[in-house]
Amino acid sequence: MKLNARQVETSKPKEKAYKLADGGGLFLLVNPNGSRYWRMKYRIDGKEKLLAVGVYPEITLADARRIRDDAKKLVNAGGDPSQNKKQVKLARQGDASNTFEQIAREWYARRYDRWSDSYRTEMLKTFEADVFPVIGHRPISEIKPLELMAVLTKLEKRGATEKMRKVRQRCGEVWKYAIITGRAEYNPAPDLASAMTPHKRENYPHLIASEMPDFLRTLNGYTGSQLVKLAVRLLILTGTRPGELRQAKWSEFDFEKAVWEIPAERMKMRRPHVVPLSRQAIEILNQLRPMTERYGLVFIGRVQTSKPISEMTMNVLMRRIGYGGRATGHGFRHTMSTILHEQGFNTAWIELHLAHVDKNSIRGTYNHAQYLDGRREMLQWYADYMDLQVSAKQ
Repeated sequence: MKLNARQVETSKPKEKAYKLADGGGLFLLVNPNGSRYWRMKYRIDGKEKLLAVGVYPEITLADARRIRDDAKKLVNAGGDPSQNKKQVKLARQGDASNTFEQIAREWYARRYDRWSDSYRTEMLKTFEADVFPVIGHRPISEIKPLELMAVLTKLEKRGATEKMRKVRQRCGEVWKYAIITGRAEYNPAPDLASAMTPHKRENYPHLIASEMPDFLRTLNGYTGSQLVKLAVRLLILTGTRPGELRQAKWSEFDFEKAVWEIPAERMKMRRPHVVPLSRQAIEILNQLRPMTERYGLVFIGRVQTSKPISEMTMNVLMRRIGYGGRATGHGFRHTMSTILHEQGFNTAWIELHLAHVDKNSIRGTYNHAQYLDGRREMLQWYADYMDLQVSAKQ
């Protein structure tokens, strides 16, 4: 005889546990302590088994009957309800442990050594500030495109379109990793590219050739920090990125060969880079030697000598001499490229010297050696040209 909801609700504990049968193998087990559990008997290959259906009242009579009916269908199809329940539980546990944040941190740890200190620090801060608070707790396999779009939209509304582009790409890399490791099947990041506002790239403020004479004379007259002043002068002559220069170590310079060898971990493209040094560049380094050589770093910080000057130091100097918004550390690379191209120097020499992308890595390795003499000649011409600008008539 089937149970009714009233019988289940009013069932009371006794000295010994007892069962209230509902038919089809389903029964309510009432324990002496008052706890009530739904159980279901079934047979697999003639062997009796027991399925834990759930706890009353969380699982009502109607719920228990539905679970029983589904279990019977599974048995009839050759399955085992108890084993199926275990698999579902394990899958849910897997989903709970495979959150976006956990997988992102795992992906980050595996690729950590491939990035520069500044790049990986910036990346993790961005994940922690803009991504993890929104979708970090969610199982990665359950995150919908609209959820990722919500992350990107916040950045878009702040006007941080370049950061938004990077976040989308990095999230896409996390999803790729999750797919490869069997914890996701779909990557929503690429499909959102067309839905977001594209970033408009702007060149760094830079000086044109005709503005260099006045700038160089003004720089030479600067009476503030001589270390920073020399850093700007060396930046102009080498055409390196400010981050590459300010973190330079004395051990990277070979004065006999007149070259500066920048290790791959400090280069944007993650390839080692050799910079030929002009006579003027070596003169600047010789001025710096007694100031900082004992510290290991060429451009030591004002407060902590174990750290380099900050990324804004050189731009602050340019603002102080009246060139704020007109000249930047990165802008001198543009100035160098323009002048050298106008003078007819080999484009391959210029691009290789500026460490721009060479899509063919084999060709890039070959060019690295082949073009060193040419780049040396080119940089010496450029340094001599800058000297002439200082002495040019006003």
